[in-house]
Amino acid sequence: MLAVAALAGTASTAQAAAGEKIGTVDTAFQWFGRDHDIIVEAYDDPGVPGVTCYVSRARTGGIKGSLGLAEDRAEASIACRQVGPISFPEPLKKQEEVFSERMSILFKRLRIVRMVDVPRNTLVYLTYSEKLVDGSPQNSVTAVPVDRATAIPLRK
Repeated sequence: MLAVAALAGTASTAQAAAGEKIGTVDTAFQWFGRDHDIIVEAYDDPGVPGVTCYVSRARTGGIKGSLGLAEDRAEASIACRQVGPISFPEPLKKQEEVFSERMSILFKRLRIVRMVDVPRNTLVYLTYSEKLVDGSPQNSVTAVPVDRATAIPLRK
């Protein structure tokens, strides 16, 4: 099935983790296997306590989808929000992948990249899909402003 990679501890080491399922909405009935649906999951940014990203994406149902053999569509939406006090246990890279989720058995991944907009003291999150041969231009972006009293520390 879908595997989710998130960065834990140090932001450079990806480890498997699961997003917290918030809910699903059926989009098409299937006679066999689960229905086609849209799933919404929450992912806490492992490098920035106090920020959570909510990702919605389509999941293919039917027999192939139920067995994890279907290739999900390359469309997703993201909204990241401050859900508590923001802190920075370690300096951040100016740009780094914080989540990666498999969308097909072999070649397609949904990626979430965090970027730091230094002049605006803002964290920017971009989601897109990547395929071994031909990625998708479908993307979504969101931003979380950080109080100017709290400078975002960057790695040198």
